[in-house]
Amino acid sequence: MVADDGAGSDLPTAARARMAEIRTSGTWGSALSTDEFAAIRSAGFEPAGQVLGAAVYNIGFSGGYNCPGAWSGFGSYAQAYRSVTQVSGRGGYGSFGPLTQAMYDARHLAINRMITECAELGGHGIVGVSLTIGSFPAGGLEFKAIGTAVRAPGSPPLPRPFSSDLSGQDFAKLISSGWVPAGLALGISVGARHDDWLTVGQTRWGAGNAEVVGYTELVNDTRHDARQQLEKDVRRLGGEGVVVRQMDMRVHERECPIQEHGKDHIVEATIVGTAMVRFASVAKPPPPLVILSLDPQRRQAARVRLGP
Repeated sequence: MVADDGAGSDLPTAARARMAEIRTSGTWGSALSTDEFAAIRSAGFEPAGQVLGAAVYNIGFSGGYNCPGAWSGFGSYAQAYRSVTQVSGRGGYGSFGPLTQAMYDARHLAINRMITECAELGGHGIVGVSLTIGSFPAGGLEFKAIGTAVRAPGSPPLPRPFSSDLSGQDFAKLISSGWVPAGLALGISVGARHDDWLTVGQTRWGAGNAEVVGYTELVNDTRHDARQQLEKDVRRLGGEGVVVRQMDMRVHERECPIQEHGKDHIVEATIVGTAMVRFASVAKPPPPLVILSLDPQRRQAARVRLGP
């Protein structure tokens, strides 16, 4: 995993030239709406410029070429009747650990380059980060992170700018409540399960309304593993908690690589959020205490003093 310590975050030549052009132009750009801009200004920040980080990865080895249920028993007989669920976080035979590691590495590399651009512009952090992944025409996958760098005028620079996917309004609310983003936290997991005899029987037309136990286990285990990976990322960033804004899950099937006419189901779960730390305790004044006297003479005297 690429840690958020700046490793591998050196900017390409074109990016450095773009940063120099922004600094000398005396202007800034952003992806903020008018309401977001106003909210950020109300919290004492101002935009420093739009920042970008990208990385193109070739996924040459996913690690999931074997059937995840192949080791559940001796031979195809045991595999056909009772399979197991494999998730990348636990590793094991047929898991997609190398694929998940590549997903982490690519996203962290893109985020690191975006943060480096923020530091080049004198920013203290990035808001409204959008993480996308798409196919690259020449082959491979492109991982891209885009956001708006912000700075607090007059404040000293941070050792490392923060990153967050919070909107401008949410960022302002966070600051006003005594919290600050620590960084983008990721939870990624890929789970796989062979369609065994029980699963096939529960998905037949004549099975009626019944739970497909194998699919439930696959979805639950993969989501749980993604949540565990997210918690590890929050601790790595030094955060006390996380606000999750994006949870994605994709399901697809493939031909079993070791059993003829067999099927495997693959679930990919991704969680993206902003880790947070408290920097101040904001005390709210207690609400006024209204006391109504039960003595009618006192109530009449109060009405006379206050007037109509």
